[in-house]
Amino acid sequence: MQLPIFFAAPHRVMFLSGTVQALAVMAFWSVEVGGRYAGLWSPSAWPLVSLYPPSVLHALLIASGVFPFFIFGFILTAGPRWQGAPESSQRDFLPAFGLLASGWALVWAAFVLPQLLIAGLTLATGGWMTVALTLTGIARHRRTERLNIVLVATAAWLGAAGLGAFLVFATGSPIFWAHFGITLTIWGFLLPIFLSVAHRMLPFFTSSAVPGYELHRPTWALRALFGLSLAHGVLTIFEQGRWLWLADLPAMLVAGRLSWLWWSRKAMKNRMLAVLHIAFAWLSPAFALFAIQSLLFDAVPGFLGQAPLHALTLGFFASMLIGMASRVTMGHSGRPIAADAAMWRAFCLIQTAAILRVVSELPGLPGSYHVMWISSLAWLVAFVLWAVRYAPAFWRPRADGKAG
Repeated sequence: MQLPIFFAAPHRVMFLSGTVQALAVMAFWSVEVGGRYAGLWSPSAWPLVSLYPPSVLHALLIASGVFPFFIFGFILTAGPRWQGAPESSQRDFLPAFGLLASGWALVWAAFVLPQLLIAGLTLATGGWMTVALTLTGIARHRRTERLNIVLVATAAWLGAAGLGAFLVFATGSPIFWAHFGITLTIWGFLLPIFLSVAHRMLPFFTSSAVPGYELHRPTWALRALFGLSLAHGVLTIFEQGRWLWLADLPAMLVAGRLSWLWWSRKAMKNRMLAVLHIAFAWLSPAFALFAIQSLLFDAVPGFLGQAPLHALTLGFFASMLIGMASRVTMGHSGRPIAADAAMWRAFCLIQTAAILRVVSELPGLPGSYHVMWISSLAWLVAFVLWAVRYAPAFWRPRADGKAG
């Protein structure tokens, strides 16, 4: 029996699931911020929200439930090509997709029936580990340049451990396990993966579109940022906020160096490339904010709040996601790779959301929760625009008639 075209390629199933997750998560968070924090309406009364802090659920859903779908769809598509290996077969990604999709469906059902949360997280963790096994197999495929895929596979296992830690929390363990899991997911999985993908693809995409562009892909920078990301995560887990600057200042300098090496005035005239360069440009300022917050840890407790984290997650992660997912979707649906109006508007709205979210944490800002709420709406509208334009490509045949 031949499966529908939707199941023909990893990016189809994973990207659509990630899109649905992004819309659901930000709709949930917009309602929560508007009601629980901004006081625009009565707070929601979901049974699960009464058991777990809404901010913790938000972090779980974003870090482990939205970004991984897009990451897995991209890596399972591009990773084999990096290593000169055969393309991913359906048995490489459909079992993982089934576990991940059913697991997160149960997590959403747990908002009404909290007893389903453990089962949902267990299935999602199993799907995550299945992807990690596949990526480990790809990383073993011999090729001269293996650093990027090896780091990706390593990060995938750290991310699985992060979701497993949250599962431990859901069984009734102290909230430390939730914070441990979320921290490990961000600094052990998300940042290393986005760094590895940007290091591999951003200069390559630029060199293929800009004549005379000199391709720089320094391995020392990727190794340094990977190590500094893990160092930040370890210091955070052990609540050593006053010492985070030891990791963040060097990371700021390395990220800034890469932005300078990769930047091209000609590239900024190409919107598809501009999206990727602007997204990466968020990384150095994000580390700068973390460093400032750490250096003022004792003098001004709580200074900048969650601003550094959202400069990283909204500014860097979400912006890079829009660029990479759009490029893969267009390229693998048989359409020209160019930033259309829908993608550009979605990207600009993500920039607006990131800036507003960072600004909402500034000390003494009146109406900060209202600014936070507007930021969540900007994210939601951005993904609505993106979904309307790109989601149909996931269940339709390629425009060029090719398979996949």
